[in-house]
Amino acid sequence: MPTVAFHTLGCKVNHYETEAIWQLFKKAGYERKEFESRADVYVINTCTVTNTGDKKSRQVIRRAVRRNPDAVVCVTGCYAQTSPAEVMAIPGVDIVIGTQDRHKILDYIEQFQRERQPINAVHNIMKTRVFEEMDVPEFTDRTRASLKIQEGCNNFCTFCIIPWARGLMRSRDPQEIIRQARQLVAAGYKEIVLTGIHTGGYGTDLKDYNFASLLRDLDEQVPGLKRLRISSIEASQITDEVIDVLKRSDKIVRHLHIPLQSGSNTVLKRMRRKYTVEFYAERLARLREVFPELAVTSDVIVGFPGETEDEFMETYNFIREQRFSELHVFPYSKRTGTPAARMPNQIDEETKHDRVRRLIALSDQLAKEYASRFEGQVLEVIPEERDKERPDLYVGYTDNYLKVRFPATEEMVGELVKVKITKAGYPYNEGEFVRVVPDEMARSVKWSS
Repeated sequence: MPTVAFHTLGCKVNHYETEAIWQLFKKAGYERKEFESRADVYVINTCTVTNTGDKKSRQVIRRAVRRNPDAVVCVTGCYAQTSPAEVMAIPGVDIVIGTQDRHKILDYIEQFQRERQPINAVHNIMKTRVFEEMDVPEFTDRTRASLKIQEGCNNFCTFCIIPWARGLMRSRDPQEIIRQARQLVAAGYKEIVLTGIHTGGYGTDLKDYNFASLLRDLDEQVPGLKRLRISSIEASQITDEVIDVLKRSDKIVRHLHIPLQSGSNTVLKRMRRKYTVEFYAERLARLREVFPELAVTSDVIVGFPGETEDEFMETYNFIREQRFSELHVFPYSKRTGTPAARMPNQIDEETKHDRVRRLIALSDQLAKEYASRFEGQVLEVIPEERDKERPDLYVGYTDNYLKVRFPATEEMVGELVKVKITKAGYPYNEGEFVRVVPDEMARSVKWSS
């Protein structure tokens, strides 16, 4: 039996696509091996969001070549798409496929085995207008399923290379999404995470169908689904129609990830983000009117070219006022080929790290404050895995994205269980097990209104 091993760098979309590529190998009779072991084929799914992403991708490719010099080494993903010649130049790389045509991977492997000539199968992604169907009926991870609903982005923020790696916005056929959601529920998943490169932009290229329509259809047409989570949504995509769907749904969770990037209008303008802090604050206020207990997480970039101490403090104060429940903080990282990399007044590393540190301390404080509102409450959790420090405890997430540690058993992994929060904290909340929610009666927590 031929063997294949995978290594995935980067985002949730890449992880989804690796699972989809594995399905193709599985159907062809391959056995999956750990990446650190010897395999006949290695597939490396690369990331290019930063220059470090490129560097890590190159290191992983070389590791695969060293592990088995006779193996077929296939490189796919964003770095392969933006720099195919650079990838082809790495000794031992046999096949390079970008972020399209991955369904042809087995044909390319056969072709390579026949002809023994390296294959560069990367095309101009900007010309692609159709969503590439890649089905994943089940995942290696058995607790949370991702469901990719769109590809590409039309925003062209000045710090971001992704439109060149992924192409322009393309939405998946809604019927295909619903079919796959039903398949995932049938495979036992209680939670589905909608994912994409610009998830909330779904439908902008479709006629008379938008993101709110999709949420409504998933809510109504997927019996047995307990939780629907949106991986990320821009403030501009949180329309009144979307809020109305969230309000009516008993499946969509009380958690939204809304990238901010900066809390300063002058920085947002240099980033070419399409909103102001006033607009962002107005959308949050509207959401919280309807859902007072909503968890809002966000991404922030500090040390963007030209960011003054005053601009940084605008961000700091905005985040404090808006009471985010958790932040992902990134120091600005120069991405070759983007307008921001050529901007004057690049910020020194020391200043960036100092700002990251200050924002992370604020994020920790806000996360504890948010969690403390739920101390003593009974919430629904899906246990995911054993706690690494305390093997008698399991870790899982509530619908509003609190990470909880509590006594459970292996059989409960992937099930919906009720847990009382005994001690709020961050990164973990301590909880005590109450009971398993029986399947036919399982009802997700309604958004508080």
